[in-house]
Amino acid sequence: MADVKLIGSPLSPYVLRAILALSLKKVEYELLEEKFGEKSELLLKSNPIYKKIPVLIHHDRPICESAVIVEYIDEVWPESGFGAILPADAYHRALHRFWTYYVDDKWFPSLVAIGKAETEEAKAEAVERVRAGLLLLEEAFVKLSEGKAFFGGDRVAFLDVMFGCFVNWIVAAEELVSVELLDEATVPALHGWAVRFREHEAVKEVMPDSGRVLGFLKILQAKWKADAAAAKKKL
Repeated sequence: MADVKLIGSPLSPYVLRAILALSLKKVEYELLEEKFGEKSELLLKSNPIYKKIPVLIHHDRPICESAVIVEYIDEVWPESGFGAILPADAYHRALHRFWTYYVDDKWFPSLVAIGKAETEEAKAEAVERVRAGLLLLEEAFVKLSEGKAFFGGDRVAFLDVMFGCFVNWIVAAEELVSVELLDEATVPALHGWAVRFREHEAVKEVMPDSGRVLGFLKILQAKWKADAAAAKKKL
């Protein structure tokens, strides 16, 4: 256990990716929790380039960036837990990576924009972007799953982890701004996947509940508003 440490907080979806991968692989580790708004000396030493969580430390060697960490875990512990996280087929691996980039680069910033919106118009625009993205991910799920339970087919795979870390953030955002996003009527396949993902044995024991995520999201929203107000004063 001392050989594997993870710097971060489970309330961060990016840290949760590493936690989910470790849970799938049944790897024991020590969580070194970072306090919100602070950066420990160990974090700064371990990730001097980006200075952010998560960081996996294995045999005193740091590995940074959530996608890199998940792939590292998959390669280092290939036979443990539920087997491989990355698809065996090279084309499917490429698709899982592509949609992960889409989620991180396009979709999640739209979800964050809902919480940052200062006007109803801005909130409505962000909500529509999130919904449009979920429709694209619905199509991706149908194609990748081939009628089975997960993006990886019969089993949880890379994109399940990389997008699934946001499921309870979606639920929390729905409650925060009173909108429906991952609803059964609009994205039925994705809705069903989210239910199954949250109930997966390796997921449900580590996934923070949506109430905790909502509390954290409210703290973030207050910070975003304070930052926006401070920025306006400088103008």
